[in-house]
Amino acid sequence: MAHKLFLKIALLICTVSIPVFGQSNFPDKPIKTISAYAAGGGPDVQLRQVSPYLGEALKQTIIVENKVGAGGVLATQFVAQSAPDGYTLLLGSNIQLVQKIMKPDLSINPLVDFAPVGNMYSSPTVMVVANDSPYKKVEDVINAAKATPGAMNYSSGGIGTSAHIAGATFVSLNNLKVSHIPLKGSVEIAASLLRGDTQFAFPIAGTGVPLVKGGKFRALAVTSKNRLAQFPDVPTLNEIMKNELTIQESWFGIWAPIKTPQDRINILFQGITKALSNPALKTAYEDAGNIITPSQSPQAFAAYMISENKKWAEIIRLTGISGE
Repeated sequence: MAHKLFLKIALLICTVSIPVFGQSNFPDKPIKTISAYAAGGGPDVQLRQVSPYLGEALKQTIIVENKVGAGGVLATQFVAQSAPDGYTLLLGSNIQLVQKIMKPDLSINPLVDFAPVGNMYSSPTVMVVANDSPYKKVEDVINAAKATPGAMNYSSGGIGTSAHIAGATFVSLNNLKVSHIPLKGSVEIAASLLRGDTQFAFPIAGTGVPLVKGGKFRALAVTSKNRLAQFPDVPTLNEIMKNELTIQESWFGIWAPIKTPQDRINILFQGITKALSNPALKTAYEDAGNIITPSQSPQAFAAYMISENKKWAEIIRLTGISGE
């Protein structure tokens, strides 16, 4: 099934009628990249960090525009319905795949409505608590939740986000009675923890690492396969729980509407590849706990998305997460 879907994507990409837009010197005007994340959140920050380097590589201005809502669905629909000319792009991620898995009736399907351009980076989540929290390690949270069933909450930037999935996995595997509090965006997680509305959270590293470095939050664990260089003393959740379902790393790349001409996809891909090779950008990403993961080609990114869709579908099924 996945193989047939990949062939369908490849066919749609490769059979586009290029003469519709001609062979102009693309890009000859600013390119708009849509972010489904609130300004100031990790993914939005990383998108804004790469944009100047991408603009330099493409010799054009890159405009970042936020369209937050419905767990990323609004931004996804907007770009899918935009002109397939390479001038409106989406910061795509596994989260959009998750939204479709949770809500099969969504009109937009990331695997068939977009032409993958190139992956950029991956980011695990970081289990954090407020610095004045009594919980010093993961086991403290588990014990407290079991001692007071229903009394604890964890927050996320919305239903189906990386923070939600990581938190739900943690709760489910430990058989805890803890409530999920979906917020309007990842930038609200910090305030929720500081107010005491929630007791722990799993923001992605791009959001969580700066919070911990700022001194107001404590990192208890990370969901990466290996410990983060920024927090060598913080264990992975898999070290503690001995369950590979806890290894969760979100990825972020660039998508274009499905009928975007292949020559323009290739130009955008080359621009992304060049931008990601910049040492200053690499340092900025890694300082926030992110790992640069460029694709070998747009087609390789498409194949990767299909394999990731299968993986996240399994996680959603086993943890019982739904669109609620």
